[in-house]
Amino acid sequence: QVQLVESGGGLVQVGGSLRLSCAASGSSFAINTMGWYRQAPGKQRELVAAITRYGSRNYADSVKGRFTISRDNAKNTVYLQMDSLKPEDTAVYYCNSDIRGYTYWGQGTQVTVSS
Repeated sequence: QVQLVESGGGLVQVGGSLRLSCAASGSSFAINTMGWYRQAPGKQRELVAAITRYGSRNYADSVKGRFTISRDNAKNTVYLQMDSLKPEDTAVYYCNSDIRGYTYWGQGTQVTVSS
């Protein structure tokens, strides 16, 4: 059974940084795309950033230049380095993985940016 475990969320001041990690386990197959989504109260879940197994990345316009996604294929782990954080980045952040056409989600980690 595939499991995604996130870590690294927390409370940070405006302009600060956080690094999220997500480790996938339980899969015998290679993980294709890994990504991060977020959901703020009263809003829909949205894509923040994604990265393919071969390193191709895409970002939401709102985080370009501030967030960096990376992954370690050997560890089945994806990271999200978040810099220059803003109050509007406050949300629950979810890790997402695509394995052979199936989508898996982590439990979410809260990121709160205080002004």
